[in-house]
Amino acid sequence: MKTLLALAAWLLCGAALAQPAAQDRLKAIQADPAALKAAVEAGKKASFFCANCHGEDGVSKSPEIPNLAGQNPAYLLEQVRKFGSGERKDPFMQGLIKVLKDEERVQIALFYASTTVLPSRSDAAQAAQGKVLFGKLCSRCHGEQAHGNETFPRLAGQKQPYLRTSIMRYRDGTGERNNQLMSIATASLKNEDITALTNYLGQLP
Repeated sequence: MKTLLALAAWLLCGAALAQPAAQDRLKAIQADPAALKAAVEAGKKASFFCANCHGEDGVSKSPEIPNLAGQNPAYLLEQVRKFGSGERKDPFMQGLIKVLKDEERVQIALFYASTTVLPSRSDAAQAAQGKVLFGKLCSRCHGEQAHGNETFPRLAGQKQPYLRTSIMRYRDGTGERNNQLMSIATASLKNEDITALTNYLGQLP
């Protein structure tokens, strides 16, 4: 029994250390221009199967699928880890990510971070209203320009239908969207507020 408990503890520690090691590898590559260039090129090749849904340069082919272009690489790497571990639930994503090596995960994150987001057309009046709401509810975590950071995703230039669905799920507590901070931030939003927010965020560069 002690041997089994020790083995379980070792496995848990290994899983806990896997992502910090990947994040350290990410930072090391970012600090070396030559290594970064090589990693981005390798990431473009490694992401060939991602392109079927998220587009060749991270701009998705479907309004319901998020853009990955321009996301913070540390944030992307963490989401890859969560899908791989089952913390985020999506059978399709989990199956694909499990076949990736750790180095490929880092490379793919760096590749998508290097690509450019394409803003969408938005209703000017709706965007103006959404800007006010974003400043009150979202900018503290997602940044004044909605570019996100290592912990929070970039929302600028994101697909409006994807944003709308995600915000509603946070507000209503449905699907995998059960983050407490997001539930609090979105609790007071009406459907028309969400429409305004998505119009504002979608047109941001």
